[in-house]
Amino acid sequence: MPLEQRRLTYPEVGATAGALPGGYDYLVRSRTIGTGDAVFHAAAERLMGWEMHRSAGIDVRPTAQRAAVGARVLLRPGWGLLRIGAVCEVVLVLDEPRRQGFAYGTLDGHPERGEELFCLERRDDDTVVLSITAFSRPAAWWAAAGAPAARRVQERVTERYLRSVL
Repeated sequence: MPLEQRRLTYPEVGATAGALPGGYDYLVRSRTIGTGDAVFHAAAERLMGWEMHRSAGIDVRPTAQRAAVGARVLLRPGWGLLRIGAVCEVVLVLDEPRRQGFAYGTLDGHPERGEELFCLERRDDDTVVLSITAFSRPAAWWAAAGAPAARRVQERVTERYLRSVL
């Protein structure tokens, strides 16, 4: 099915920006990546331009060069023939003086259903923190069968994101 015809696979669109919905597995991680305006802006450019994903080893094929509401992206984590296609749509963008980021949600054909938020924040003490919040559950039978392994993979990819924003 063409990317533009795929639909979001969950009803709680935008929920990573508030209270997480019931019935899902959750992942919440954060890391201080530095201090100051220069670190914040450099990290925001990498995040919003998909470079954080690429640096984490994800093959990224977006419909827009920068994350924007409605942009769609084919993410292919893995290596060689073991790459799995995961299609998402950006459902939320944070564009504030001290917060930058976006959330994307799963589309038809993604092995999971849910949403993931990447939020870069420059705190009052000038530290710059990247937070990742996600809720998900298996959508495909094979994802359900491999759910424990899929959670471990998600944890590893999240750690790579946290390390590769700069």
